Amino acid sequence: MKKDCEKQSFPQILLVGNPNTGKTTLFNRMTNSNEHIGNWHGVTVEEKSKIFNYGGQTFTLVDLPGIYSMSALSYEEQVAIDYIRLHSKTKIINICDLNNLERNLSLTLGLLEYGLDVILAINCMDKKPYRSIDAKKLSTMLQIPVVEINANKGWGIEKLGKYFTLPFKEAPKPRYVFSDLLMEFQKKLNCERKEFCAIKLFEKDEVVASLLGTDLEKCDLPEKSICYVANLRYKYIEQIKNECLKSSGRVYGKSKLDKLFLNRFLAFPIFILILCCVFYLTFFSVGKWLSEGLSWILDNTLGSLTQNVVGALFGRSSWIYGLVCEALIGGVGTVLSFLPQVGLLFLFLSLLEDSGYLSRVAFASEDIFGKLGLSGKSIYTLLMGFGCSTTAILTARNMDDKKAKIKTAMLTPFMSCSAKFPIYVVIGGAFFGVNNVFVILFLYLLGLAVALFLSFVYERTILKSKAQSFILEFPPYRWCGFKRLFSVLLDNMKTFLIRVGSLLIAMNVIVWVLSNFSFTFAFVPEQGGKSMLESLGVLIAPIFTPLGFGSWGISSALIAGFIAKEVIISSIAMFNNASSTQIGASLFNPASVVFFSSTASVISFLVFCLLYCPCISSVAVLQKEIGKKWTAFSVVVQFVIAYICSLTVYHFALAFAQYGFWVVFALVIAFIVVLLCIFKLVCVIKKPRTCHGCKGCK
Repeated sequence: MKKDCEKQSFPQILLVGNPNTGKTTLFNRMTNSNEHIGNWHGVTVEEKSKIFNYGGQTFTLVDLPGIYSMSALSYEEQVAIDYIRLHSKTKIINICDLNNLERNLSLTLGLLEYGLDVILAINCMDKKPYRSIDAKKLSTMLQIPVVEINANKGWGIEKLGKYFTLPFKEAPKPRYVFSDLLMEFQKKLNCERKEFCAIKLFEKDEVVASLLGTDLEKCDLPEKSICYVANLRYKYIEQIKNECLKSSGRVYGKSKLDKLFLNRFLAFPIFILILCCVFYLTFFSVGKWLSEGLSWILDNTLGSLTQNVVGALFGRSSWIYGLVCEALIGGVGTVLSFLPQVGLLFLFLSLLEDSGYLSRVAFASEDIFGKLGLSGKSIYTLLMGFGCSTTAILTARNMDDKKAKIKTAMLTPFMSCSAKFPIYVVIGGAFFGVNNVFVILFLYLLGLAVALFLSFVYERTILKSKAQSFILEFPPYRWCGFKRLFSVLLDNMKTFLIRVGSLLIAMNVIVWVLSNFSFTFAFVPEQGGKSMLESLGVLIAPIFTPLGFGSWGISSALIAGFIAKEVIISSIAMFNNASSTQIGASLFNPASVVFFSSTASVISFLVFCLLYCPCISSVAVLQKEIGKKWTAFSVVVQFVIAYICSLTVYHFALAFAQYGFWVVFALVIAFIVVLLCIFKLVCVIKKPRTCHGCKGCK
């Protein structure tokens, strides 16, 4: 709270513009921040602010969500517009992309209609721009400062800064505002900012009409009033284009590669092939070598030193030795050894996003998502779920429809977040070796398939959503800058280390204490008996026996995984008393606490870890975004779906091992037919009965 108050005491500068014009890039450059950027509508869903200094004076820079006009079409646009209206006496940097200037200027004119103090920043993001601009002439036409910048490289920002310290000056209204029809309508209004309100009523803006207490149907608006205002704006923009812009004739965003990446038959196979390459480099080859190297260093330096020192001081059979060496060094070190792979995964995802490729994937998927009851905007949220479900759920705010938002938020935890892949790597790698890359790909696609299937069911039963707008622009394919990639890598590794250093240490200590002390607080390794965790795990284990992994150790690890999925691997390492390089081998040993008797039980366990209840932080965010009722429903559904899928996969895997491919194939077909019949029955029950009426009945 104190920090927020301090920010409010400094003059504010608002960053306003269309999505994908470089607002957040400029924000990062001016404030030395590392906020997430991307080619998406909805990357920024709420305002972000940070203090910065210029010319010996302190300011608060506010990055607002991207908007296309001063009329909101979504949640994040309303956030931005409300903020602008509340801070109408604040300087505004309106950032426009040189290559999309005509469309961007529509918002600029909307800001001028409102009477704001606007500084127009023309962002040129490409080495070879598609066009050039006469900034002085544009400044003369609009009667506002116009500065050419490159937000990525930082040039032009010094020129921009010269206008920060100037006193507030309301920009002149564009000349078309004073057209005869608008001027005549303004005379009927009794409010402030008559010019702006007249235009918004002509555009039938329900929010402005509500603020004015006006009924649009009784406003006596001319026919096609919306088209009238649009024509005025775009005629003016066309004049600006003719007088201030010189084009090279190239089409912005168009590329020959799109014939391949947007091909209706090749788009998804190419995407899967790219994912296979990413997973192979991350979980095998480069990622595996780096992870094994870090694991060896940790075991032979910090691990070995700690064991010798603590063992010499307290003895290797003492509880202090177990707590420090097994819980802290062993458990945390096991998870820490995956740091290189975490960094590589986020590096590749960032590379795909910044290159412009993921925008194409979203476009190619939009039709399918629409038929399954999701908006194209859901694609971004679900793809973010591959990184972290907690932050991805927050981006569901940009859904226009409430039911679509609820569906998207509930389906996001089905994605394979980065916290789950240590489970896939350790357990899958031990049993499947190099073929584990296909197992991992199967798990990633299974999570997506289950989410889409549930969306289809929700759409036709309890959460039927309305049609939604989906605006997505194609940036040109770009090479991601080394500095940007390094920044993303550093930021995600820092986040992972903070998570390991706080939550995972605490959880490992708790799990170790529960697994080494009885309810009478006797130290089990010395005095014998059952630990608290074993006593609880034995009670829960029968639930998982039909799934092929009904031991108390696995049950206890799954409970701990509800706090954070990474704890599952560190818990197994503690239970089996294995270092990070020994976990895989310990899973084959029948004497180990956590032991898998067959590959069928391994696949079943991996599927369950993929689909069962989200971590506690995701549950907290779900509750905040969609309410307690839907959060509870989501958690229960996830557990049930995980149980059913795990049970099905386990018995199919057993059947495959015993009877071969064709029997399993027939069972799969029969299973699908049964599911379709059940779904059809649900739809029939849900559909209201039609009464054709009896003779004489009203």
